[in-house]
Amino acid sequence: MPGAGRRCRKMVSVRAELSRRLVEAFRWTDPGPESRHLVSDPSGWWRDPAILAGIGPALAEPFRADPPTVVVAPEVTGLLLGPLVATALGVGFVPAYKNTGGRRIAEPSTWAWTGSDYRGRRLALGVRDRHLGPGDRVLVADDWVATGAQVRAVHEIAALRGATVLGTTCLVAEATPEVAAELRLDHLLTPADLDN
Repeated sequence: MPGAGRRCRKMVSVRAELSRRLVEAFRWTDPGPESRHLVSDPSGWWRDPAILAGIGPALAEPFRADPPTVVVAPEVTGLLLGPLVATALGVGFVPAYKNTGGRRIAEPSTWAWTGSDYRGRRLALGVRDRHLGPGDRVLVADDWVATGAQVRAVHEIAALRGATVLGTTCLVAEATPEVAAELRLDHLLTPADLDN
């Protein structure tokens, strides 16, 4: 099918252009002498309307042939990113809330603990039971995947609810190849791309 090849080349070009814009809009910031590393500042991504319009379709594209029924994303950035991906796929969105400061969701929910994340902390993530169940096909979305701790917790919640996880999509993948394979991770950038 010649049309399919043309569509694939066009999407590769669109993803390449979006990746270029993401790199240009990204900044590393120095939090001061008390820190031993730079901190990522992706705020430029949300300010650029072309990036904002392109993120959802670019992250959704690899999953169009075998589409999900729902996109699930952990808060905080996932509350912005997840709906963009869900809208591009024409499906719903479910937030995975963090249990921080003892806050709980005030209705039946399924919770899972993360392993240690990139900061060495463990978090509980929860999803309202009425929003995820057997037969759901889940695409997990996140902005930056390093250890995969939060994504694994979302995978666990989906399994506990009887749903099937199709894969994970993210803007930046810092995960090892083993973690990326385990999470079926598709991404646009790596930290090396942002070091320019």
